[in-house]
Amino acid sequence: MRDYELTVLFHPDLEMNLDPAIDKVQKIIESAGGKIVKTENDGKKHLAYRLDGQDYAVFYYLDVQLPTEAPLKISSNLNITDEVLRHLLVRADINRAKNRAAAAEAEAKSDTDSEAESDSKTNLTEEKGD
Repeated sequence: MRDYELTVLFHPDLEMNLDPAIDKVQKIIESAGGKIVKTENDGKKHLAYRLDGQDYAVFYYLDVQLPTEAPLKISSNLNITDEVLRHLLVRADINRAKNRAAAAEAEAKSDTDSEAESDSKTNLTEEKGD
């Protein structure tokens, strides 16, 4: 199974009740033998140009693991789904994901270190005041 990133642009009228449309996409992925690793709703955004007469779309991102024949099945099913304005399914860059994880870990460590340093400064200030 390979890692893929799927971006789906849903019709803006579905913003309030997006669950059925998301369930439909998830069923398409699972019926093709895929597994959803992570999902992220990025909300309603203004489009650079009109798609099917719409100026806005609801952006939804999915990290999925798919067998080799699944991307074609998923793309052909999403092309005929009424709720989906556009979609983009690309193979995930493993090195980029590793770099993101390392950067997030380094940032978390630096935040922890800076908190410990500020706590020690606060304690020294309190001791001097006594």
